[in-house]
Amino acid sequence: MDNLKREYSWMGYVRKNGAMGIRNKVLVIYTVECASFVAREIVRLAGDPETEVVGFSGCTDNEYAVRLLIALIRHPNVGAVLTVGLGCEYVQPEWLADIAGKEGKEAAWMFIQQEGGTRKTIEKGLAVVGLMRERLDTKRKPMGIRDLIIGAECGGSDYTSGLAGNVVVGRFFDRLTDLGGTAIFEEIVEAIGLKEMLVGRAANERARQEIGDTYDKALEYCKSVRQYSVSPGNFAGGLSTIEEKSMGALIKSGSRPIEGVLKVGVKPPHPGLWLLDSTPDPYWMQFGITNPNDSEGLMDLAACHSHIVFLVTGRGNVVGSAVVPCIKITGNSATYRAMEEDMDFDAGPVLEGRCSQDEMAQKLLKMAAEVASGTKSKSEALGHKEYFIPYKYQDRDATKKCREA
Repeated sequence: MDNLKREYSWMGYVRKNGAMGIRNKVLVIYTVECASFVAREIVRLAGDPETEVVGFSGCTDNEYAVRLLIALIRHPNVGAVLTVGLGCEYVQPEWLADIAGKEGKEAAWMFIQQEGGTRKTIEKGLAVVGLMRERLDTKRKPMGIRDLIIGAECGGSDYTSGLAGNVVVGRFFDRLTDLGGTAIFEEIVEAIGLKEMLVGRAANERARQEIGDTYDKALEYCKSVRQYSVSPGNFAGGLSTIEEKSMGALIKSGSRPIEGVLKVGVKPPHPGLWLLDSTPDPYWMQFGITNPNDSEGLMDLAACHSHIVFLVTGRGNVVGSAVVPCIKITGNSATYRAMEEDMDFDAGPVLEGRCSQDEMAQKLLKMAAEVASGTKSKSEALGHKEYFIPYKYQDRDATKKCREA
């Protein structure tokens, strides 16, 4: 164990609050769709892969979206923040920039209406971003596996996901938590039919109650929208039912006790294995939908301060993620060969008997450490920085209102 800790170490970026990041990004945030073009142009013309854009399109308030933006501002991979608004939206860029400043990060904000329109705002934004990059805090400190938070979700699953891809991630999560690190898995709507298995792994009575309530809420949600998290692509890939998919989805959590349930935007309070709940709350069930695409799920994991996110996909995917590197894993070697420029890790050899699950998990641990130390994932190298922040209604508290509804 000590040899592993010594072998997998690198220099992380130290933030004012003591948190350590694996990247040092300037984040440009737009606070309404009307400001998205200007924000994107600032980032495009800056020409710097470590300057990124995210934003919320809505004009009216949404606590979930605001909480997610604040979490990204506070993320340890972010060193500076520029917020850009139009001038009449509900979410105020000045307020978000003030939060970044209080975190000890370089911060600035602009209203397009006050700056004089598109061209003038872009020009000023470019100047601000350039200055921010010059002033970025570059203080570094040794960092290791125990300092990592890694989140995982699956998308585009096929029959190999539950036999290889998710299995290897589960073995990886066991190693990560055994070494003192933190693992987050999500997609509770892909655990339908497995309540007893979930609550049976609760670390304590509080976690048991949280997990049970979260499962019940997810089941009611699926009933209310008349849709379960299984798709034509899953059927084409060899899966037949939501229960079959659920077994494969849950196995990516590994075998260690589940410490409790996180809501979007909440950092794990201590190391270990955590379940992320991204399902809308029942009293707002008519609004919002859980994880309408993989990019929102990855953003939810990033908002919980994951340094790296895993996307396990049997059928293949090309997306990346804003703020955090995305490592794409497949248990289907044919998919890996067909999409090798996009897929990072092939867990397929475990199905061919050429490698054990534990050996493959060790290889994945090595890759995660390399990405943490600065090696770009495939999506980073290609410039994929997808994100999605929708309207959604979800309390920060784990499960109290679910029991009351």
